Parts: sequence; C-alpha cells; structure tokens
Amino acid sequence: MYHKLIKNLQARINPKDNKKATTTTNSMKGGGSSDEAMTDNGNSASMMNNNSSGSSNSNRGRLNNSSNHLNSSSSSNSTAMKASALHGHGHSTSAAAASHTASGDHEDEKDEYSMDDLLTAEPTLREVQNADERKTLFIKKLKLCCIIFDFIAGEPVEQNRQLAKEMKRTYLLELVEYISQSKHWFSEDCVPVILEMIGKNLFRSLPPPVYDDFDPEEDEPNFDPSWPHLQFVYEFFHRFVMTADVKVIRRYIDKRFLLNMIDLFNSEDPRERDYLKMILHRIYGRCMPFRSFIRKAMNNILYPVIYLNVRHNGISELLEILGSIINGFALPLKEEHILFLRNVLIPMHKVSFLSQFHAQLAYCVTQFIQKDPSLASSVLGGMLKFWPSVSCQKELLFLNELEEVLELTGTQQLERVIEPLFMRIAHSICSNHFQVAERALFLWNNDIIATFTSDHRKKILPIIYPALQKNYSKHWNSTVSSLTLNIIRIFKEMDKELYEEVARNYKNGKSSPTVKKQSRDLKWKKIQEMTQ
Repeated sequence: MYHKLIKNLQARINPKDNKKATTTTNSMKGGGSSDEAMTDNGNSASMMNNNSSGSSNSNRGRLNNSSNHLNSSSSSNSTAMKASALHGHGHSTSAAAASHTASGDHEDEKDEYSMDDLLTAEPTLREVQNADERKTLFIKKLKLCCIIFDFIAGEPVEQNRQLAKEMKRTYLLELVEYISQSKHWFSEDCVPVILEMIGKNLFRSLPPPVYDDFDPEEDEPNFDPSWPHLQFVYEFFHRFVMTADVKVIRRYIDKRFLLNMIDLFNSEDPRERDYLKMILHRIYGRCMPFRSFIRKAMNNILYPVIYLNVRHNGISELLEILGSIINGFALPLKEEHILFLRNVLIPMHKVSFLSQFHAQLAYCVTQFIQKDPSLASSVLGGMLKFWPSVSCQKELLFLNELEEVLELTGTQQLERVIEPLFMRIAHSICSNHFQVAERALFLWNNDIIATFTSDHRKKILPIIYPALQKNYSKHWNSTVSSLTLNIIRIFKEMDKELYEEVARNYKNGKSSPTVKKQSRDLKWKKIQEMTQ
C-alpha cells in the first residue's frame, strides 16, 4: 500500500505532466498543508498495523513480532513523509518532521484526546532527536493510550475504531521498547501521566465469574478479551517499576493506588494475575514504607476467604508473594508475623477449595517453621484441629504437608502432640479410601518419622496397633494389607516383647459381640428416657 502511495505521489510531481503539477501546486497554495499527508500516512499506517497484528500467548514472542512490525511501519512513514515534502515544498525529511512538531505544539497541550487523534500518525520517539520534543511526544503518546476501547465479541466494529485500536497497541509497544532501551527516558514530569495511563487501563470493574466453583484442572480459564492492550500496559508498568527512581515511586504511588492494584488479583485471567504478582513483589521489595500496608491489604483479602467462605481467584498468587516475604523475615520473628501464622495461614487449611493453593500455603507454613522451629507444635495442633473428616482429597493434601512439617519438627515439639498426632494417623491408616490408607502407611518410609517412632515405640505402638490389626484382617485393598503387614514386621523386629504385650492387651480388652450389644442397648434406652 505504501509503495502504491509513493508511486502516485511521484507521478503527480513528474515534470512531464505540467497540468497535474500545476493543479497540485494550486491546491497546495489554496490552503492545503502537510498535515493532510500526515493524516493519510496515519490512516495507512493504522491499516498496516491492523493487517500485521497477531495474537500469541507468549509475551516475549508478541513483543518481538510487534517490534519488527513497528520498525517496518516507521520506515514506511518516513518514506511517505519524504514524498509529501517533495510534493508540497521540496524540503527534506527533517524539515517535514520539524514542521509537524511545530504545528502539533498546540495539540500537545490538550489534557484529553479522542479516537480521531489516534488516527493521526505521529513520528516515532527514535526519530525525534531533541530531548524536550521527545519528552513532549512521549507524554502525548501516554495520553493517547488513555483512550479505552471495548473488546466485546460479536458486536460490529467500525473500520476507524479498529484502526484506532491497532494504533493504540502500536503506541503501547513503542512505549515499552522506549523505556526498555533508552537510558535517559525517566523524567519526574512524566510520572503523573504514566500512573494516569496505567490506572485508566487497568483499574476497572471485573466481570462476574463464569464458574461458581472454578476448578483449574477441569474448567478452562476465562481470558480477558482486552488482553491485546492490557498485556503491553502491564509490561510497561513492570518495566517502569523496575527502572524508575524509587523516591519518585514513593512520592506518586499512594495507598489507594495499591488497593486498586491488589483488588485486580480477583481477575479470572491467569496472565493478568501473573503480571500483578510480579509487579506487586517489585513494589514491595523497592518501597519499604509500603511493606506493612501491603501485608495488611493482602490479609484483608484472605480473611473473607477463611471466615466467610468467599471464593477468590488470586489466593495462590498472593500466597506466593507472602512465601517470598516470609523467607526474608528477620529473626527473632515479630509478634505481628506470628499472629499472621496463627490467624491466617493455619485457619486457611479449612477452606473448601484448598487444592487450588495448597502448595503455596504449605510453603509459607514450612518457611515459618524453618525460621522458628518452636512454632512447629502450633502448626501441628492447627492441622489436627482442621483435619478433614469427609473429603479424602483434602486428607491426602494434609498427609503430604504433615510429612513436610514432621521433617522440620524437633523431638521436643513432637512430644507435645504425640498422642493426638498418632491417633489421627491411626484413623487415616484404617480409612476405607485406599489412597488415604496408603499415604498414611508410607509415612514410615521417611527416616525421621521411623526414627522417632522407634525412640517412642512404647507410646506409639498402643495407639496405632488397633488400626494395623483392623487393616491386616479386614481391609478390602490388597496393597494396603501388604503395607500394613510390613509395618507390623517392623514393630516386631524393633521390640518383639512390647509387640506381644500390646497384642495381648488389645485381645483382652476387645469386647465380645454380646458385650457390645448390651452396651448399645443401654445407650438406646437412655435416649428413649430423655425423649419421654
């Protein structure tokens, strides 16, 4: 299309065609200007952007492809500007760019722009050599990127609106490349406009959830249709936080901005949550005055999930940030951090959709125990308190986490909870769900648990013997029965006399069917008396 335009312009300025040259000159004198050529160039560039734009899930791939497209669009714009300058006045390309900059000074003073302004082509930031003019153009393009578009599928889209969408995407990509490659892009005058652009594009009302009980293993994630613009806004935001002066960030980013940002973690688009996780972690690391506020804001997101059973899409990302934060806690731990473990992390084990974030939650808990081993007994007590009694899948998650916690727990801490802990393990051993029973029996493959059991066998064997005997004689799964027999052999080899004594006491204390029936009848009789 650009080659066609250039050929037409060259044909119009051909000296052999005097009539066309005279007509063109008269039209220029009669009120035409280079702005018309600039507008044509902008429309053509927008159409070229529209044809060459592509969608990909990889951020880097889209950036590289769009970068090549932007370079080709820039070279085409400069070629068209040369032809326009030769046709109107015979000046060079630099003169045309200077003329456009001078004519656009009044437009740059505008606070708001419309879609029509996006259809007018602007020179690239690389082409402008003067630092002040480049900063003015940078601010103008930031304001142009504040224009918001709808991405509702199924609605007819005008051609100009589609071209404006593609032009905004091109500008966003150019801004990302500019702050990534230029070492002297930063200016404090630009920061308010940058934050305004970020806020207008990102801080929005999230749509209602598509699934009432979203399961990432079965349901497809709901991707945001406006991601072609949001992706580059987030990329720009990320690089701005990494490269901007920390003092300026502290001065211009306030608590309201951070709260709006944390609210976006409820987005159903996992790509958006990944960017938010990355950016918020950067802000937490670079801006120390905001750290306490960010922790409290994240706690306020987690409290309704724990105590009101409210579903939230960003729990795993928030816990991943908190895991990194906990890893950096100084010793001794503050009381505030210990309360966070007891009031937030431990009660989160009772959430119904625990499987969606259990790996991150277990990491946070083990980080606390590594920091302060004395907290292990509190963690074990909390896990036993919230141990699932119905969901076998949750019980498997608890057993996996229990093994990780036991590996980090000292002997003194385990002795405090030895009886309730192994009563719970015994209950899991004789579970009718074969995976739960297998996972509980596999605990003895861990050397730390096996050693602790050997040292405290006089307390542990009487607790778990009934479960082992029941599994060996009655469990329906052959694998569980064989694993149970291996555990019995271990205890026999460990202390044969103790094992025989425990077996004898269990046999003597076992009630006969007649005694069980009498006890059961007595209980029913008491119930009947209470109802009369």
